[in-house]
Amino acid sequence: MIRRASLAALACLVALSVAPHAQSKRFITEKDLFKFTWIADPQISPDGSTVAFVRVSVNEKDNRYESSIYTVPVKEPASPHRLTSGTRDLAPRWSPDGKRLAFVRSVAPTGGGESSSKPQPAQIYLLEMEGGEARAITDVAPSTIILPTGPVWSPDSKLIAFTASTAPVRPAGAEPAEPRKDGNADSKHETDVKVMTKAVYRANGNPGWLDDDRHSHIFTVRVPEGANDKPAPTALTSGEFSEGNLAWAPGGSTIYFVSTRVSEPYYDESGSELFSVPSAGGAITKVAGIDGTIDNVSPSPDGKRIAFMGTLRGRPIRSYSQPDVWVMDAAPGSTPRNLTAAYDFDIGGGIGGDQGAPRGQNRKPIVWSKDGTALFLVSAEKGSANLKRVTIATGAVDPLTEGAQDVAAFSATPDGTTLVATVSTQTTIGDLVVLKTTGGVPATPTQITHVNEELFNDIRQSEPEEIWYKSFDGRSVQGWILKPPDFDGSKKYPMILEIHGGPHAAYGNVYTHEFQWMAASGYVVLFTNPRGSTSYGQEFGNIIQYHYPGDDYKDLMAGVDEVLRRGYVDPDRLGVTGGSGGGLLTNWTVTQTRRFKAAVSQRDIADWYGFWFTADFTLFQPTWFRKTPWEDPQDFAARSPITHVANVTTPLMLVLGDEDYRTPPADGGEMMFRALKYRRIPTVMVRFPRENHELSRSGEPWHRVERLQHIVGWMDQWLQGRRHAEYSTPQ
Repeated sequence: MIRRASLAALACLVALSVAPHAQSKRFITEKDLFKFTWIADPQISPDGSTVAFVRVSVNEKDNRYESSIYTVPVKEPASPHRLTSGTRDLAPRWSPDGKRLAFVRSVAPTGGGESSSKPQPAQIYLLEMEGGEARAITDVAPSTIILPTGPVWSPDSKLIAFTASTAPVRPAGAEPAEPRKDGNADSKHETDVKVMTKAVYRANGNPGWLDDDRHSHIFTVRVPEGANDKPAPTALTSGEFSEGNLAWAPGGSTIYFVSTRVSEPYYDESGSELFSVPSAGGAITKVAGIDGTIDNVSPSPDGKRIAFMGTLRGRPIRSYSQPDVWVMDAAPGSTPRNLTAAYDFDIGGGIGGDQGAPRGQNRKPIVWSKDGTALFLVSAEKGSANLKRVTIATGAVDPLTEGAQDVAAFSATPDGTTLVATVSTQTTIGDLVVLKTTGGVPATPTQITHVNEELFNDIRQSEPEEIWYKSFDGRSVQGWILKPPDFDGSKKYPMILEIHGGPHAAYGNVYTHEFQWMAASGYVVLFTNPRGSTSYGQEFGNIIQYHYPGDDYKDLMAGVDEVLRRGYVDPDRLGVTGGSGGGLLTNWTVTQTRRFKAAVSQRDIADWYGFWFTADFTLFQPTWFRKTPWEDPQDFAARSPITHVANVTTPLMLVLGDEDYRTPPADGGEMMFRALKYRRIPTVMVRFPRENHELSRSGEPWHRVERLQHIVGWMDQWLQGRRHAEYSTPQ
């Protein structure tokens, strides 16, 4: 077993060992996506000996992802062992006594394909670790949908709590709809007309309309005592509000949860609060609230304190608010204390790439130390995300892991002495590492999986070069340059500027297939974190409020200038692309400058005015705009790319998902496409059926591959002279 001070050190050793053979390796392709393996939701056993995780792979024939539960030992080198036989198994959870594993299983869609118009039935299954087949312990009615957030075991291993989305219960014998009075044959007709009363009526990733009558509630189910024992779930909550983020109090008598118990929270920016309910049933009690949102609840082992993630909304209201970790006494009436108010980085944050597991979960819990003096959690700093130790008495934040990497998920043994984490770098998709939390120095991780090693041993990739550069006002901006694997400094290369979305997100030290394939296709790739990005502090993240797009665009252009000064990029062959907020900025870029010869705008915004009305979330609070569109139409117009579309000369491709409710195509790519067609600027619109805002990260496998082909195909046509007939308009 290899041990090392950091994953970065291992990467260097591997690079040195394979360097003589690098020339014989092939470059990565867009279709390597079909061969990738992803790890999600790692869960270490209570005794620290074994890790259960979700293994996700692609079924290329059926064009879908498949997920099963695997285990791997912590100490002895061994290949992961498949534990469950399903293809849609998720959320493994060990019982506290280590004798059983609970998980959620749903049935694969029929007819092939990843998407399905209806939620697939899911049940909680139980597997005895001594042997035997997994069996369902729930059999909920079709009107109840168990959510794949994971079973939550009671401390005595006898009960499992879970959340399920439930439809309202119709009284026995009630008619499905009010009968007509005219005696017609359709007097018992059940209408499919939707009456909407709330401003949020759809959500990205949920086909159709949101059901105001369906809410997620808390249930418990008893662990069966034998094969013939079939316990029925017990509902602990009901009503018009949803509950989630469950945590048992150590004594087992109480379940904590978070909930936003306001019908229309967008009017006053109400956030989720902390509540409790007796595990045997009873009245709900409010435990805590802050001037913001509560999430990620973690009671201390002795039950006397509670830690949680809390995000203050800010006064005045901010566009971006940085999360913190809070601690409070469990006694009623206690006041939460912000432990990390003086720590100006992104508690619980991560780094954005395109290779997070497309199924499963990546939980970043708050874990108590064995002696109750510290908390272990993930924090993002300057393009990396690592494990940290937060001392409760002082609020000091110290590293548990270090390196240019992203800790995507982790879990811990009950005493907090052993952690397992999924770790990704710029050249590795994600593997499991185990580390101890004892001692006062950064932990030494041990890698226990190598799920993509065989594939990547045959692929020659580039390691990005980290850069820091000064923007127009002297502010420092971090970025990375990814060069072709066979880079020759004496040549001039075309370059693609990649712009992240959010806008409050960050690129950095995590694997991004898109960037690697662009480099393998002969491009220098520049990706940066302009102002507005996370992992650089509260002020850096919020500075673009009421100025987006604006100075962030200037940061991007300063990055382009920095690379051009190095001499190996052809200034006449520059391309630009980005998605979501990056799509907005791509549109903005081609309206502000003619230096780019090709652009691809993905799931974009063109008109802020229309977007205000049609996005799947509300902008009722002055987070991005001080006033409503009708109160200040000039501000909305000034910051909308469509207002300046007459300036565009850059050939533009628009990549859109037909079911994208986050950035509706009608207020983005469709507007740009129609306007540029009118102006006879080369433009194409590429539409992906069944896809939402997550196309690049979890869309259907073939759609993800075709998306990459179109982006690089468009760049090839305009930057490398490789014509594509499908992009030509018949004359």
